Amino acid sequence: MKRIVFMGTPAFSVNILEALVEKKDEYGLVAVVTQPDRPVGRKRKLTPSPVKEAALKHHIPVYQPEKIGQDQEVKDLLADNIDLIVTAAFGQFLPTSILNAPKYGAVNVHASLLPKYRGGAPVHYAIWNGDKETGVTIMRMVKKMDAGDILTQVVVPIESDDTVATMFDKLSLAGTDLLIDTLPKLFAGEIEPQAQVEEEATFSPNITSQQEQIDWHQEARQIENQVRAFNAWPVAHTKVNGQRWKIWQVKALDEETSEAKPGTIIKIQKKPAQFWVATGKQTVLAIEQLQPAGKKQMDVASFINGGAGNLTVGDTFDQVEVADGE
Repeated sequence: MKRIVFMGTPAFSVNILEALVEKKDEYGLVAVVTQPDRPVGRKRKLTPSPVKEAALKHHIPVYQPEKIGQDQEVKDLLADNIDLIVTAAFGQFLPTSILNAPKYGAVNVHASLLPKYRGGAPVHYAIWNGDKETGVTIMRMVKKMDAGDILTQVVVPIESDDTVATMFDKLSLAGTDLLIDTLPKLFAGEIEPQAQVEEEATFSPNITSQQEQIDWHQEARQIENQVRAFNAWPVAHTKVNGQRWKIWQVKALDEETSEAKPGTIIKIQKKPAQFWVATGKQTVLAIEQLQPAGKKQMDVASFINGGAGNLTVGDTFDQVEVADGE
C-alpha cells in the first residue's frame, strides 16, 4: 500500500480527496495538509476549508501550516516513509525539500492544459479569453510554478453557458478520474513524463480587483466572457453613481447595434423584460441577472418591476479608470 499525503484547500479539491479515500485498499491516506481557517463573511467568522471539513469527516489527521516550508510538524510527517504528495489547489508554494521528501516526489492536479495557463486562476482566464476547451493536467511538481513535466492530460470542453463555477465542477470530476487512472501507472513506472515547451507557456495570475470591473468600451462578447469567467467569484461589477453593482449574467446581442456611447442604457422594457447597454464597437449587451448595491441578486424582470434602480434610458454606467500602461 502506497502512503500518500494530500494537499488541497477549496471545493475543487474535495472530489479528489474523496476518491483517494475510496481507494483505501490501494492507498493509505496518511494526512491532509490544507490552509489555516480563515475569517469569512461580514462577521469574519473563522471557517475551515472544504478540504479540512472532508478530511475530518473521514477522521484523517489535518495539518494547517501558515508557511509550509517553515512548519516542523509537516517536515516530520513527510519524513515518515511517505511515497507521494498529491496536491490540488493547495495555495502555497512547496519548497524543494518538501517536494523531494517522498519516494515518488509530488504530483499536482492542475486545471488547465499545461503549459497554457500556469498560475492561480487558469479556469477564469480560459473562459475570459473565449476558449472553447480547457482541461486538467497531472504533472510532476518542481519549484518553478506549474512548470513540471506532464504525466497525463484530459481535455474538457467549455460550453457557451459555462461559468467559472460550472467549469470548476466539471474539471474537479475530470481531474479526479484522471488522477485515479494515473497513479497506478505512475507507481508502476509506465508513464514517460513529457517536458513542457517553455515557449508555449502562458500565465493566469490571481484576479485583481481592477480586473473585476467592467470596461464598457469592450465589445459585448468580451464583457459576456468576463461576466461568465467571474461567476460565482469574484463577480464582475460596475458602478452606478459611485455605487458598486454586481453583474451576474449577461448576453451579447449579436444582431443588435447602437451608436450610443459605451456604458449608456439604451433599453428598459417590462414585457418582455429587457435591459440593454451599449458597448464597444457599436455592440449591445443585455443584462439578465444583477445585484444593485445593498440588494440581493435578482433577474432582470425583478429589477425592472422594482423600479430599475431609478435608472432610465440614456443614463450611463461609470467608466473604469485604467492605470497608465494597462
